[in-house]
Amino acid sequence: MENWVIKNIKADFKQIIEKCNVSEVLARCLVNRGLDDPDQINAFLHPSLDKLYDPFLLKDMEKACNLLVDKIRTGKSIRIIGDYDVDGVMSTYILYCTLKMIGADVDYDIPDRINDGYGINIRMVEDAREDNIDTLLTCDNGIVALDEIKKAKEYGMTVIVTDHHNLHETDGKTVVLPEADAIINPKQPNCIYPFSELCGGAIAYKLAIALLSRYEISGRTSYEEELITYAAIATVCDVMELIDENRIIVKHGLSLLKNSQNTGLVALMDLCQIDRERLSSFHLGFIIGPCLNASGRLDSAKRGIKLLLSETKSEALELATELRSLNEERKNMTAEYTEKAVKVIEEGDMLKDKVLVIYLSDCHESITGIIAGRIREKYNRPTIILTDSLDYVKGSGRSIDNYNMIEELNKHRELMLKVGGHPMAAGLSIWPDRIESLRNALNENPPITEEMLKPKVTIDILLPLGYLSEDLVNELKLLEPFGRGNEKPLFVERDLAIKSILVIGRNSNGIKLRVKNSYGREMDALYFGDVEGFFAYISDTYGDEEAERLKTGRGTNLKLTATYYPNINEYNGYKNLQLMIQNYR
Repeated sequence: MENWVIKNIKADFKQIIEKCNVSEVLARCLVNRGLDDPDQINAFLHPSLDKLYDPFLLKDMEKACNLLVDKIRTGKSIRIIGDYDVDGVMSTYILYCTLKMIGADVDYDIPDRINDGYGINIRMVEDAREDNIDTLLTCDNGIVALDEIKKAKEYGMTVIVTDHHNLHETDGKTVVLPEADAIINPKQPNCIYPFSELCGGAIAYKLAIALLSRYEISGRTSYEEELITYAAIATVCDVMELIDENRIIVKHGLSLLKNSQNTGLVALMDLCQIDRERLSSFHLGFIIGPCLNASGRLDSAKRGIKLLLSETKSEALELATELRSLNEERKNMTAEYTEKAVKVIEEGDMLKDKVLVIYLSDCHESITGIIAGRIREKYNRPTIILTDSLDYVKGSGRSIDNYNMIEELNKHRELMLKVGGHPMAAGLSIWPDRIESLRNALNENPPITEEMLKPKVTIDILLPLGYLSEDLVNELKLLEPFGRGNEKPLFVERDLAIKSILVIGRNSNGIKLRVKNSYGREMDALYFGDVEGFFAYISDTYGDEEAERLKTGRGTNLKLTATYYPNINEYNGYKNLQLMIQNYR
């Protein structure tokens, strides 16, 4: 049973409503997001590009720009070292295009997910030496690459690190930085930058803006606006909190993306049938991002950069088609191995474990994290999925609230070859004969209560249907873009009578209901999720006969309490309000 919690945060709502010219519903949603000061609220509702921070506030930004300007002036070769996820691809693209624009001798390299692993490695350093590269410029990686950067310096290379990941700590508190010539990372000591939660793509954008300020370039303003779109994609796809500067970047990036002139992005959006006028963070995170990510998972992330660099529509369409096909393959593989993981859990009586450790020997290692996330969602338990790699077993974990996965794994570090990550996600390598030992260790008195295993549903307001209007739905759009740190509001209505029901969707994965509240307000409602589970709930609660009456369109006495988000459905020129149901009981 889910644990439903309605927020009830106190504030001076009258003042907020008057000073910010918002409805009480929006005022309560804002307060629930930690915003209760009118100036703070107005800045949040109307994010402005002039509120972006000066890139030169980043420690070593001046030094990095001086180095790069000198390298460009003297014709030295520069190699960008990116990473294989969307953030790494966008970071690489931003820096490559910017350096090309200002006349640099520049190329790029991206590690292979399977053969190289994350970030810069010794092989890449050796390759750079063989190619007589003068300067290495990392993006979205490098802050913990102590040995690799030391080797590059021994070879006489200049190294500039741009990264956003946490720093290397030797004993949990002593920070060790790589021996680079310049390091741009807002998390490093003595950095006065006001916001530390930028992704790699946003930091690359900051470096690009700072560099461009040193040159007289026609069309610079429009080019800088274009760069925001790539930083926005990176920010959403790297699941950064959409607050402060990130909110500004994504809000404006989405607006500018609607009119993108990037041939590759346009081809991908058209191929995926994205209505650019209604482009949202959902499209970035769940359609564009996965297609770009699929190349790094199943092939090479360089395909993603090639798409962005496409000069002709035919080339762009070919590459976009390849990426979409790779993503379809990835989705099919994910579905297949998620089903296998469920089978292992339920046939192996593993639900007695509070931490799930599942070994799928032949699973593609690039999708273990996705599967761990799916299993975590299904059972609301911390989950680790392991599979065979080249020489040992590798895996990824996804956690639940209040269970610090990396902290718990670190307690048993002796069982693993390598482990890293953060409280909600981790990656590890282990010998196969130690898997069972790790499973037992993690399940011996884990810091997990029964209450923690109940999925938590946080609701903004008890909002009867009578309050819903087209104006309110449009006003709620002021809260967009939604994402981590700024989730879509969730409302609840009690005792909705079900007047009719229809199973919909290509794969029968949705339900359309006609519902009526106790005051007589009727409305359409849609639910996309576990349709079989919905009807099983009706059978368990009201009996098989009532469930059958519902399915066959006969009158019933069924009532549902549901969490929802209101939406406006437009069809053939007509508009009507509808509910998008998230949870029910």
